[in-house]
Amino acid sequence: MKLESGYLLKSNSNSKIMKKSALQQARAAYRPQLPIVLTGGVKVVEGQPTQSVADQEEIKKLFPNTYGLPELHFEKESNDAKMEPINVGVILSGGQAPGGHNVISGLFDGIKNINKQSRLYGFLMGPGGLVDHRYMELTSDIIDEYRNTGGFDIIGSGRTKLETKEQFDKGLEILRELNIKALVIIGGDDSNTNAAILAEYYKEIGAGVQVIGVPKTIDGDLKNDVIETSFGFDTATKVYSEVIGNIQRDCNSAKKYWHFIKLMGRSASHIALECALQCQPNICIISEEVEAKNMTLDEVVDYIADAVVARAAQGNNYGVVLIPEGLIEFIPAVKALISELNDLLAAKADEFGAIEPEAQREWVIGQLSEENAKTYKSLPAGVARQLTLDRDPHGNVQVSLIETEKLLSEMVGKRLEALAAEGKYKGKYATMHHFFGYEGRCADPSNFDANYCYGLGYTAANLIAAGVTGYMSSLRNLTFAPVNWIAGGIPITMMMNMERRHGEMKPVIQKALVQLDGAPFLKFAKQRDEWKYNTCYTYPGPIQYFGPTEVCDQPSLTLVYEQKRRKY
Repeated sequence: MKLESGYLLKSNSNSKIMKKSALQQARAAYRPQLPIVLTGGVKVVEGQPTQSVADQEEIKKLFPNTYGLPELHFEKESNDAKMEPINVGVILSGGQAPGGHNVISGLFDGIKNINKQSRLYGFLMGPGGLVDHRYMELTSDIIDEYRNTGGFDIIGSGRTKLETKEQFDKGLEILRELNIKALVIIGGDDSNTNAAILAEYYKEIGAGVQVIGVPKTIDGDLKNDVIETSFGFDTATKVYSEVIGNIQRDCNSAKKYWHFIKLMGRSASHIALECALQCQPNICIISEEVEAKNMTLDEVVDYIADAVVARAAQGNNYGVVLIPEGLIEFIPAVKALISELNDLLAAKADEFGAIEPEAQREWVIGQLSEENAKTYKSLPAGVARQLTLDRDPHGNVQVSLIETEKLLSEMVGKRLEALAAEGKYKGKYATMHHFFGYEGRCADPSNFDANYCYGLGYTAANLIAAGVTGYMSSLRNLTFAPVNWIAGGIPITMMMNMERRHGEMKPVIQKALVQLDGAPFLKFAKQRDEWKYNTCYTYPGPIQYFGPTEVCDQPSLTLVYEQKRRKY
């Protein structure tokens, strides 16, 4: 067993001597519910062959061994024959999401159900642990410490991208040394894209290693017709909604601040939309709508300022504004600018880095097209600077570093000053700023996520038993009780398209954006004008783990409206 220095002590030894809270002790006793189909013998049923969501010919050429696979679902089998023991590896990849420990718990229990001699190995600190041969065996005493808990601290996570032959071959060395026949990668769209690439390579060379993905991201943008939601979204949005509700209560009590709240969601506004449905704030900006309407930054500012003016006329100099983390990228003019900046800085990173910081702005302006240079010059210096900071691993702007909430509140303030000078505004405008992100990523999973994640892990074990590779674990029918969920597997290539990354076209899982004709957005749009001018706040409160089903076991409102169901 190879361990990162101090990791075993940090992960396990301390957990045995630390005092557990009453809630920790109670949650340890919770037993997640499995779909009835997984509670005995399982039969695999194949559906029709699939194709990618777009760019079919390009994706097929890149994945000749794993393209066109059929969807799978499981049915009960009277014969519960046991199989030979199997060694499985597991990786937590990317940012944390509530329920990751339950995925691993479900995977562990699932492979032990296959054969009690099966073994599970966790690679430490993400995909880099596979490449660097850092791992630990996950035994029952370790697993039992982490059931129904938040975080990814059982083995840690990381953002190393698995994308080169050298990495694949290096990982294969340790997989063969440990006799691991299947690898489960728990991650978001990019991590599961890497899983698909790895599955294709191992299939091509006959490595004898299956690769299975599990859909994880609190952003909610890893979903489609066959993956109803990513795990962690339910818990994270409930955590954020509790805090937004608390702020709204304070807002309605003090009656003197406008709270600008930025919420995680770089590529889509699912979190902001769900929290708006839960809390009914005065304003919630939906990035996808801004883009569809070709709105400028000034138009977004005017929309917010209109609410401030109207509420002030009623004597209400307070309110709450929800802002998606990635809003700035959806403003068409800024989006075009960022796209050119990404390509420019990918091609000329060394040249840009060699320039003195105070001269970088003028250098950028000189490199851009006329229209994008005009947009860049119009931005406040701080925001313009943030657009040229270090890129993320995919070559994109790190939008979480852009303080959009402060930018908007300051621009609204200037707009109000102009209106006041014209005699059109007589209120008081004071602001508070918040960014809710990390607060929701490691919360103890809600009952929904505890059940969902455990089921995803158990389903992954059954996909391994079925001998398939290049699949993502899937549970559907999620607005019904867990016993009625439909378990199976979805070919990862089915979700892929081609996108520009680091200046080149790459195969990636297509992100799911808020659909402006979808039921959740339409429900929001129908009510938002009333929320904008009046005080209609609701207060969801903290996640409830114990109590009546209507309080404890409801899925997100996004799922409810998408599935057109209200209760189990």
